[in-house]
Amino acid sequence: MSATIRIASRFNGPPQNGNGGYAAGLIAATVGETVKVRLLQPLPLDRSLSITAAARDRWRVHCGDELIATATRTDVLLEPPRPVPYVEALGVSKHYVGFDKHLYSTCFVCGPERRPNDGLRIFPGTVPGIDIVAAPWLPEDSLDDGSGKVRPEFMWAALDCPGYWAFASLQPALLGELAVHIDRPVHIDEPCVVIGWRISVDRRKHFVGTALFDEDGERCALGEATWIVLPKASM
Repeated sequence: MSATIRIASRFNGPPQNGNGGYAAGLIAATVGETVKVRLLQPLPLDRSLSITAAARDRWRVHCGDELIATATRTDVLLEPPRPVPYVEALGVSKHYVGFDKHLYSTCFVCGPERRPNDGLRIFPGTVPGIDIVAAPWLPEDSLDDGSGKVRPEFMWAALDCPGYWAFASLQPALLGELAVHIDRPVHIDEPCVVIGWRISVDRRKHFVGTALFDEDGERCALGEATWIVLPKASM
């Protein structure tokens, strides 16, 4: 296969680069498979990115001649913790650390400076007594796939930043890999809960899980990610 995608400037993570979860989801949606996306370079905004098949079950993403990401067919087999109810997620979200200090306050997913109906405004807070973070999410109209359901790249995006907030205390880190399995697309204006939890750590690599549930506690999507904490010399 060969296809071209573009990350619009609205979907930034850091101000000058694409949000990793959104970009990975756009790659996955284009490929049309459950994949693990590895991000190798910062994701340029408003540039043409080419996706080509490299081998069976493997794809490469280039910006010009530069390889910026790969995708590999995979399965996501995590067992997520039990979610908290939507009302409880609303409560813990009020204590989101990012309200007071945020490395990328205009991030499409978790930036508190993004207005409603612009960013996703997913603000994960720590759940007392449980080693997870949780946030409410009410998808809005601009995320519609044309049938009243949320486009898959936005479900990937929703499963990105909660993984960071599950382990990080405002330490600079980059999304290295993300794999997502979508059980069912959620609907526009459907109350959802997103959770994130820590799995393990290997030096600068943090392995985390994220999951998206509907208001009845039924799982709609599951994510597994690797985050890489930046060395102090690069901070």
